[in-house]
Amino acid sequence: MPWTHYIAWFFGGAFLANAIPHFVSGMLGRAFQSPFAKPSGRGLSSSTVNVLWGFLNLVFSYLLLCHVGEFDLRAADDAMALGLGMILMGVMMARHFGRFHGGNATVAK
Repeated sequence: MPWTHYIAWFFGGAFLANAIPHFVSGMLGRAFQSPFAKPSGRGLSSSTVNVLWGFLNLVFSYLLLCHVGEFDLRAADDAMALGLGMILMGVMMARHFGRFHGGNATVAK
């Protein structure tokens, strides 16, 4: 298996993880940060923009996972490439969006 397939599946996982908060926030009717806001990535975009951006991320994920090589979710190495992309993007988004929504603050006990 070419290593480029694993790279594509890694980014497929990253696009999949990025699709979730945008699509869900948009479906809930909530404004959310997007690359199209002013300032980019910090300002809020409308719920419609977020649904469209989330859907576009799903399309990119689909193309990378289903049209590059023979992705098999039951194969550990294939799933690991997908999972690593998802967890890395998820942590990066948690840190980025946490600045705006209070998610980076530690809770004192």
